Amino acid sequence: MYFWTVAREGSITRACAQLRLTQPTISGQLRELERNLGVKLFDRAGRNLVLSEAGQDVFRYADEIFSVGKELEEALKGRVFGRPLRLVVGIAESVPKLLCFQFLEPVLQLPEPVRMVCDEGPLDRLLARLALHELDIVLADAVPSPLVKVKTFQHLLGECGVSLCGTSKLAAACRGEFPSCLDGAPFLLPSEECPLRTALDHWFDQAGIRPVIRGEFADSSLLKTFGQAGVGVFAVPSVIEAEVSRQYRVRVLGRLDTVRERYYAISVERKLRHPAVAAVVEFVRREVFA
Repeated sequence: MYFWTVAREGSITRACAQLRLTQPTISGQLRELERNLGVKLFDRAGRNLVLSEAGQDVFRYADEIFSVGKELEEALKGRVFGRPLRLVVGIAESVPKLLCFQFLEPVLQLPEPVRMVCDEGPLDRLLARLALHELDIVLADAVPSPLVKVKTFQHLLGECGVSLCGTSKLAAACRGEFPSCLDGAPFLLPSEECPLRTALDHWFDQAGIRPVIRGEFADSSLLKTFGQAGVGVFAVPSVIEAEVSRQYRVRVLGRLDTVRERYYAISVERKLRHPAVAAVVEFVRREVFA
């Protein structure tokens, strides 16, 4: 701080006034810094001090350090001057992309520009990145396993039932009373690691439904693409059934209110300080799962 102020002001006297310190204090600090670095930082130019060649190099580094420090201070307040706020989101691969868009859409409406960076993958990998502070938040449909040695906080966004969808042709082939009409029907299911798969398997057993499994998918979008082609019946969160029906040109065959999907925003902090993350949680709870 002392060196940077003297270099910027051009004299020890003006630096003393700026820092409200005595001249011997600042002069002693400069001599100590030159001794530690092994170089001369200033040359005399009349009554003023000018940076030596080595001093210019040190000043460039010092200036950058103070600039980054100021930027960090502003970022913690949620407003980096001249740059959009950065939001890095991890998305568990089993979370439907249409739902992710609904979750993150309010970020685009904030008065301050936000630059979103989204990373999709297995939940355990995302939690590892979260622990390293490489992610601001993780959107998931399950809480972390007790085996994951990462201290996290789960902020419940909401929950909803599940809708079973299929093409018109497939719906016509499943005539009869729901859900018994689905016995022996082709199904597209999430992979076994997905929480929804466990819930669906349990429902099949309880309802006496014997599905013909035509495919298992970790990626929810790929599953819907096969469903759009009529390969099998597939499940979606009821909160997005209308959009899925429109976008993939399928019909709702029935709803499973006893099968619940829960969604979480997972963070390493109990109180959400990032303004964009706080906006997401507030909006989703108020509007999406109201």
